[in-house]
Amino acid sequence: MTLDMETLREAVSGAAAAFRCVTDYQPAGGSGDKVFPPTYEGGKYATEERIDPGTGEVRSCVLLDSVQSQANRMELALLEAHRAGEVNLPLIVTRFDQEELPKKFAVTSLEAPHRAADALFRDSLLNGVMFRRSDRGRILDSVDVRNATALFGLCPTALVFGLWDSTGPRGGLGAKFQRALVSEIVGFDAVPGKATASRMDPAQIMHAPGVTLYRRDESRDDAPDWTVDKSKGSKPVGRGSQKGRPAQANHGNVTPDYAFARDRQGQIVSDTVENSDGGSTRKPRILGGFTISRATQTTVLSLTALRRLRFPLDGADPNGAVDRAAHTALAALGLAAGTLARSDVDLRSRCQLFAETGPVWQLLDRPGKPPREFDLDHDAALRLLTRAVEEAREAGLPWEEVPLELTPSPDLVELVRRSQEWARDEGAEDD
Repeated sequence: MTLDMETLREAVSGAAAAFRCVTDYQPAGGSGDKVFPPTYEGGKYATEERIDPGTGEVRSCVLLDSVQSQANRMELALLEAHRAGEVNLPLIVTRFDQEELPKKFAVTSLEAPHRAADALFRDSLLNGVMFRRSDRGRILDSVDVRNATALFGLCPTALVFGLWDSTGPRGGLGAKFQRALVSEIVGFDAVPGKATASRMDPAQIMHAPGVTLYRRDESRDDAPDWTVDKSKGSKPVGRGSQKGRPAQANHGNVTPDYAFARDRQGQIVSDTVENSDGGSTRKPRILGGFTISRATQTTVLSLTALRRLRFPLDGADPNGAVDRAAHTALAALGLAAGTLARSDVDLRSRCQLFAETGPVWQLLDRPGKPPREFDLDHDAALRLLTRAVEEAREAGLPWEEVPLELTPSPDLVELVRRSQEWARDEGAEDD
C-alpha cells in the first residue's frame, strides 16, 4: 500500500510509536567491492561489534554514515526539492556576497549545523537589526515543547531534526528540541583492507639536493605562487618535515606506498602495538577501507516525540485539532526527508551504495502485532507533505513561504574575509 493522508493522520493521532524504514545496500561496484567509511579524530574509523537483526549473530561492523551526517543529507535533499519547486519550505538565508569576499556563498537553515539557532544567523542582520534582537529572531528566546508554534512557521525542520539554542542569549538554558528523526548507515561483516597511494610526474621533477621551494612574497600574474629563489620568498612551501619540497606544490613523483592516516599537520599517525616480549612498537595507521557483506540504513521517525510538542495559537490554550495538524505536517516532513535522501546514496569518494530494494516504511502501531508496511516514493512523499502543510495552514498554523533574508554583519563579513584570505595564502585547512 502507498502511504496516504488518512493513514498518516490516524497514525499521528493514535498511539503508534514510530515509522521505520530499513534498507539494505551493496557497493555500487558490486558485492565484495571496497568501501571507504568516514575517518574521525586521529585518522580512525568507527568500528564496533553489533547484533545482526537478521540472524541475531554478533558481527564486526563499521559506521558508514553517522546520525549527524544523515541529518545533513536529508536536509539537503529537502533543500534540493525546495529549489526545484517541488515543495515550499520556510527558510532562513544569510548571503555572503559582499564585494570584499574572495569567495561568495549563501547559507540556509537547511545547511547551517544548528539550524535556526546557528551562529551565522545570530551574527547577521534583519533590516539593520541583529537577528536575535529582531522580532523574528526573538522567537527563539521563548519557544519550547509547550509552545512551538512560532518555530513551526520559521524553521519546522528544527522540530524534526532537533535544535539546541546553546549559543543564544540564554546559553545552555536555551530552547532545546530532541531529534524526532534518526538515521544511520552501518556496514556488516567489515574486513579492513589496505590502500596505496602513488603519482607519476611526466616532467620527472625530483627533490634535488639544495633545492627548496619558497612561497613567493609578491603575487604575480606571470609567475607561479612559489619560487626557488630565496630572495623572492622567505617561507618554504608546505608544512611539516616535507616543507619546501616540490611535492608540497604538487610536483614530482609519489612512489607507491600505503595510504597512511595523517594529523592536521600532515604527520603520519601511529599506534602503539604490544609485542610478544612485553615491549611495544609504534606502527603507522593505514587507511585502507573495508569490504562488507552489506550496508544497512535504518531510519526511525518517532511519533511519540512529535506528540510532545504543543502549538497554541495567539496565546490561547493548546487545541487538540491544531496540535494534530502540526504533528501530521512534521511527520510528513520527516517521511519526505527520509525518502528523498534514499534516492542518492553516494556518501563520499569510493563509498557509493545501491539499494537492493525500494524504500518500505513500517508503521509500529500495536505492540505484539506485525508492523504495517507502506510504499512511499519521491513523488508520493512530496504530495503527502504538500497536503499536510495545506491542512496545517488551514488550522491557523504559520508557514513562511518567502525566505527570511539576512545580511551578515560587517564584523562577520570581515571574519569570513580574513579566514578566506588566510586559507588562500597559506593553503591551510580549518583550524
